[in-house]
Amino acid sequence: MTVLEQPGSGRHGSTATSDRPAPPPAWRPRVDPGPLLPDEEPYRLLGTDAARGLDDGLLKRLYAQLVSGRRYNTQATALTRQGRLAVYPSSTGQEACEVAAALVLEERDWLFPSYRDTLAAVARGLDPVQALTLLRGDWHTGYDPREHRVAPLCTPLATQLPHAVGLAHAARLKGDDVVALAMVGDGGTSEGDFHEALNFAAVWQAPVVFLVQNNGFAISVPLAKQTAAPSLAHKAVGYGMPGRLVDGNDAPALHEVLGEAVARARRGGGPTLVEAVTYRIEAHTNADDATRYRSDAEVETWRGHDPITLLERELAERDLLTPAYVSATKDAAEELAGALRERMNADPALDPMDLFDHVYAAPTRQLREQADLLRAEIAAEGEHR
Repeated sequence: MTVLEQPGSGRHGSTATSDRPAPPPAWRPRVDPGPLLPDEEPYRLLGTDAARGLDDGLLKRLYAQLVSGRRYNTQATALTRQGRLAVYPSSTGQEACEVAAALVLEERDWLFPSYRDTLAAVARGLDPVQALTLLRGDWHTGYDPREHRVAPLCTPLATQLPHAVGLAHAARLKGDDVVALAMVGDGGTSEGDFHEALNFAAVWQAPVVFLVQNNGFAISVPLAKQTAAPSLAHKAVGYGMPGRLVDGNDAPALHEVLGEAVARARRGGGPTLVEAVTYRIEAHTNADDATRYRSDAEVETWRGHDPITLLERELAERDLLTPAYVSATKDAAEELAGALRERMNADPALDPMDLFDHVYAAPTRQLREQADLLRAEIAAEGEHR
């Protein structure tokens, strides 16, 4: 018998008895769970009657960003094969999530990306070379987080989520009009940091949006072996925040859902958990063999639901996919890729002593000792040349 089924709980209209006392009222839910529940199916706009109300300018902006994002992904993947990147977690197939997350934020807002979200950082205005510096192995992080309001790329799973909540909560306490948007994969929802972040965010009503990119696999582990929940969006209800389920390859639908969540957070409505159902077309990273855990047929099925193709159909129906527009869009994407390729092919000038910068605000005694030891080793090596 659960607490809810005890006599006197109100569930069956019964009253308390001496041997079965009613629980005190503190156990009762703080909010009605009904409005928090996500839709049964992922929300879509493209291919529906609702698409007629979409703005042409927004669609063209999303398309241009998707095309540039796809070219960025293919170029970064090529750089790993050339030895210019140590590793690259491609977001090919997930570009709509990356682009929409960046575009819904105001300049004053913060983005908290995972290691797969370099495209989101680039779409927000970050220099592509700086976005890839960590994955090149040159620096702890290749950019100033405060300049673009992009937190450092997070390689441990989900540890960026409590950071996003902390920043959002601090901004609210200070009276700053700031929203944090934190990105995580479906694998990250199995980490304790995910649950801690959602609990604190809901209790504090922090202005933060959680975007879960459900691409089907946590490396090689399928979603069904991670959770038995009806959807990842349903997890929001247990913490007292709305859960939204959206087609992660439908760029305008994502832009709408995330935009509504950001607006809700900004006006004091608290956090939202958005699950974007998408698919990772490429392997987990260049070090992964995806053929060992999924079939080519499955990948090809998802290629038919490609975010660029979906948007192209809508643009074509509106006569917006003109040869001039397509050419200009592809030229801009090639320009981005060419500049990235040229700059990444140049050998960086690295100073081993940089390892000790930005570890602590004030270097500790041990850090200074380690720096002195390395400095001596470098000097001794130079004397023997």
